[in-house]
Amino acid sequence: MFDKLEAVEKRYEELTKDISNPEIIANQAEWQKLIKEHSSIEEVVQKYREYKKEKQRMEDAQEMMQDKELKELAEIDYYEAKEKLPQIEEELKMLLIPKDPNDDKNIICEIRAGAGGEEAALFAGTLFRMYSMYAERKHWKIEILNENETELGGYKEVSFMVTGKGAYSRLKFESGVHRVQRVPDTESSGRIHTSTSTVAVLPVVEDVEIEINPADIKMEVFRASGAGGQHINKTSSAVRLIHEPTGIVVECQTERSQLQNREYAMKMLRSRLYNIEKEKQDSEIANARKTQVGSGDRSEKIRTYNYPQGRITDHRIGMSIFQMENFLNGDLDEMIDNLIAADRAEKLKGEEE
Repeated sequence: MFDKLEAVEKRYEELTKDISNPEIIANQAEWQKLIKEHSSIEEVVQKYREYKKEKQRMEDAQEMMQDKELKELAEIDYYEAKEKLPQIEEELKMLLIPKDPNDDKNIICEIRAGAGGEEAALFAGTLFRMYSMYAERKHWKIEILNENETELGGYKEVSFMVTGKGAYSRLKFESGVHRVQRVPDTESSGRIHTSTSTVAVLPVVEDVEIEINPADIKMEVFRASGAGGQHINKTSSAVRLIHEPTGIVVECQTERSQLQNREYAMKMLRSRLYNIEKEKQDSEIANARKTQVGSGDRSEKIRTYNYPQGRITDHRIGMSIFQMENFLNGDLDEMIDNLIAADRAEKLKGEEE
């Protein structure tokens, strides 16, 4: 570990010189790239320097302890530093875990009603409201890209973009099957129903990250419509893109302009294709080292919302929260923090093996 830390510190010092070099500053693209790398390793370097400072303090105090007059004061310094070092070492191990390059990206979230008919569609609507309220707490911006509402106010499917710092890092573990157990309003006998909705969280990617051959895309335009055929546009502004090699279909119909809808649909398509590549890479890594949290498998049942017991249980980490109303109103941080901690612990375990 310490060889790696020495190498990181050396690279940091090189970058510090480079980003002050007028020739490099003149090349803005290169300068921005180096600035980003410099910033990404700064926390590790500062923590490593703190470690070295405490280690030196302990060694100096050990020498001073030979002097009878200074022994008492030196012992205080020695044991304080000795106590701090293991804690800093653990923090360094965490900081050395490779960061997900997508963590700072915006996301496209797709929620689809699964098993359970109208009740599943209503639950999809509940999930959309929950994530919208969480985004509001984080001061993130939400834009609906595509929605297919039902007569009772649920969603067969809804796609939306979340724009804000760290959106992917906080929401990436939401991908998967969400299960609800509750008595539907339409159920006269009071029988509990089990329904599901699937959530997919995709990082928004730029053109340079995923190349799409325009010849592979078939575009169709149609008139946007809402529940029951309401809100029908007079012009065909809604856009459907079909990526013929993969069969992926994306739609966007929330903007008035066909051009804007096509732009958003392309974002969705890029994110879907990028995610296919990412899942391939993740499955290869998972074959070598199965992670507890980070698979994001959409077929995997990740969480149950049990209304009669007021309980939300995340099955990946075995954690239950008994504050249903707060949770559904966007108070997700406790659950998300624990998912992130479990993922880091699993990755740390993998690094040590």
